[in-house]
Amino acid sequence: MPVPWEALIPFGLVTALFGTAGTLLNVSKRAQNQGKPPRYHIDSWEEMMMDRDQRLTGHARKQTVCFETSSVWYAERTQ
Repeated sequence: MPVPWEALIPFGLVTALFGTAGTLLNVSKRAQNQGKPPRYHIDSWEEMMMDRDQRLTGHARKQTVCFETSSVWYAERTQ
């Protein structure tokens, strides 16, 4: 039985488009997470730590050593 060569062009096109879509989705997710892979199965402790990192650095995936405050409440300035 001969191979229908006409079917290889659409097959290659569909395969290339699925590969491109998957790659762009991966790049988009990593760009949103500062180059790190996305998080799955996040429990309450990780949510608290992500909230803390958000308050400290302004982004949920970034961590730092030096920071001004980790409190939700901002301190009042005394005169």
